Amino acid sequence: MMRTKPSAKDLLMRYTPVAVALSLLAAISSSVSYSEAPEALDPRAVTLLSEGRTAMAGGHYNAAVDAYESALTVAPGSVSVLLALADATRKEGLQGKALHYYRVALTADPRNIEALAGEGVALAEKGATEKANRNLARLQTLCGKDCSEAKTLAAAIAKGPSQHVVTADAVKPKPVVSEN
Repeated sequence: MMRTKPSAKDLLMRYTPVAVALSLLAAISSSVSYSEAPEALDPRAVTLLSEGRTAMAGGHYNAAVDAYESALTVAPGSVSVLLALADATRKEGLQGKALHYYRVALTADPRNIEALAGEGVALAEKGATEKANRNLARLQTLCGKDCSEAKTLAAAIAKGPSQHVVTADAVKPKPVVSEN
């Protein structure tokens, strides 16, 4: 019995169902890991978080930072507390400190789109647009171009660095010549 070489059409018909099944499996498994169960917080941390949110809503960022830092002592390593603290410090104008909190949150949960977006916004406010664009690309890979976090980060990158960032050139001392 003589075997003939299968045509391209035969190969396509033979392996297409397998390829479709594998892609569906990959899509389902990635969406399952994307939607993790929320962490259970200590009731004291929940109270402190609500105090911080109230202070943030009132524009009292320093009080919000204090409440969130207290919540972090009650629930160390909590991603939700770290994100709230990072947002408050970023609004307070402390982008470097906010970046630290976002990175700690990303270490605990590398696929957290809220942390990725927040880190990208802080980077854009500092003027590090290349790194912010990397975060935007990663966000678009995780949640698509139409998710609110990706849109927020894209808007922050387009806006450019915030005005309250001081460079070394801006505070260059002017020499004063005096006679002895």
